[in-house]
Amino acid sequence: MEWIRNFIQPRQNVFHKLLIQQGECAISGVEALQKYLKNPGEKRGEKAKQTEKEADEVQRILIHELEDTFVTPLDREDIFAMSQALDNFIDYVYDTVNELEVFDLTPSESMKTIADLLLEMAHELHLAMQRLMDHPRVAGQHARKIKGIEKDIEKAYRENLSHLFSGPEEVSYLMEALKAREVMHHMVHASDQGDRAADIILDIGIKWY
Repeated sequence: MEWIRNFIQPRQNVFHKLLIQQGECAISGVEALQKYLKNPGEKRGEKAKQTEKEADEVQRILIHELEDTFVTPLDREDIFAMSQALDNFIDYVYDTVNELEVFDLTPSESMKTIADLLLEMAHELHLAMQRLMDHPRVAGQHARKIKGIEKDIEKAYRENLSHLFSGPEEVSYLMEALKAREVMHHMVHASDQGDRAADIILDIGIKWY
């Protein structure tokens, strides 16, 4: 009978803690990216990879808990979508480091600027996860900040593209510019996932509170 009781009773704390852990992984992932951008090296790349693996494990546990729980504190679709957006955020941050290594690309100041904004976004995501259950309106405030940061990242990305492709037309330069654009695509995709998480937070506030 114990398994039946565990299946049907609400388990708010389990899901809340796991989402907060994903928020912590988001911060760790961007911090690893920042360190790599300042001083590229194998150990710093490994730190980003390890964070991505840890985040994947947290999401596996969350999905397992969803499968084993009948009553959830929020719509299970919202919990899953939130977790997926956070996991995607972390994946794209790791992809940024991975492609910098693959392309053997020297980080630019624009990449560092966007990474700083991603760290700010990660902190806001973490705070939103902490406040989601008990203080949803405060979580909504953090969500709106996230959406503002996403706009700043998009602006920084487009300004850098304009600068990149206004340089020399030599093949070697263009190849480096294309590599840089590909790397920054991952950073922008990460911010898009942060924006998606913010939308889910705002939707939860409308539906539940």
